[in-house]
Amino acid sequence: MKQNRTLLIQLTLFIVTIITTTLTGAEWIFGNSFFFSSKPMGWEEFLTGFQYSIPFLGVLTVHEFGHYFVAKKHKTEVTLPYYIPLWLGGLSSTFGTMGAFIRIKERISSRVKYFDIGISGPLAGFVAALVVLWYGFTHLPSLDYVFELFPVLKQFGMEYGHFLETSPDYFSVKLGNSLLFSFFENYVAVGDLPHPYLYTNYPIIFAGYLSLFFTALNLFPIGQLDGGHILYGLIGDKAFNIVSPVLFTGFVFYAGLGTFNAHEFQTVDSEAFLDLLWKFVLYIVFNYLCFSRISEKLVTNWLITLSVIAIQLIITYFYPTVEGYSGFLAFGLMIGRFLGIYHPPTYDNQPLTPGRKILGWIALLIFILCFTPKPFTIIQNV
Repeated sequence: MKQNRTLLIQLTLFIVTIITTTLTGAEWIFGNSFFFSSKPMGWEEFLTGFQYSIPFLGVLTVHEFGHYFVAKKHKTEVTLPYYIPLWLGGLSSTFGTMGAFIRIKERISSRVKYFDIGISGPLAGFVAALVVLWYGFTHLPSLDYVFELFPVLKQFGMEYGHFLETSPDYFSVKLGNSLLFSFFENYVAVGDLPHPYLYTNYPIIFAGYLSLFFTALNLFPIGQLDGGHILYGLIGDKAFNIVSPVLFTGFVFYAGLGTFNAHEFQTVDSEAFLDLLWKFVLYIVFNYLCFSRISEKLVTNWLITLSVIAIQLIITYFYPTVEGYSGFLAFGLMIGRFLGIYHPPTYDNQPLTPGRKILGWIALLIFILCFTPKPFTIIQNV
């Protein structure tokens, strides 16, 4: 009875996630809303949204079942995937889902098992993402597709990009350039590439880009992320528990770089200074929450927090325009407070076979190929 209820929950979440990603896909494609618009979208636009939801959820599903089948091969008790729907009704942009996860229902005591289960999902999902991107870049529509979506651009012809870059009040999300995405742009694309501001209106390419993005997030070699399991398998417990917190500290440092600029504190406006100071205190607390579980010693965690912020301010003093990517801060908090920076210990520490080691380093190379320092940039012309 309990198993049937669990299956019903999983199926319901999957169906809801199909709906939310399809709704989201339509919003990205048409740059419009189903509710908050003078010309709200309807059923036809919803059906078009499947061009985004099918490839995106397809890659996500391949990723999760990669974990699932390898766990089953190791006779590890594991659940089917739980999908997490996310749609805000057009009030704010989302991807339609926060991902999915399988729940391992027993303690894993083997370093090899952790490695195998951890690496299987990203590798499977990566292959699926390559297929999606290959199809998207080799089946590019003509420029008429852009002009059908946005008739106002037709009058500019091939120069429509100049209009996008200079038009007042134009809003868009520009995708970053990972090494792999750039490769597809430069060497695989067949046909007319869209302007960089319009990739989110090309559902298959956008789904492929997001698949690379989430593959990179999963492959971060930190804590209990898939990349953490892989690195743990490669270098073992002692080395991993030194490397992981160092990498995590560097990640949060980069994410917050430029959030506050040292020159901002030189203002003579007392009200503005107090407002800035209040926000700065909140930023310090936020960073402490990220670092609060690196050490059992409170003083050590505060020392790391304040050192990171001090170095950030010193850098912005000499290089005022330098900045990281603040969008990663939420991910840093999730790792630091919930997922964990360290890896659970294993009792069976049999070394990996040479074949597994090769796959492990390939997976970390895939992380480098998929990662982009600034995955999304808000474009707001004034």
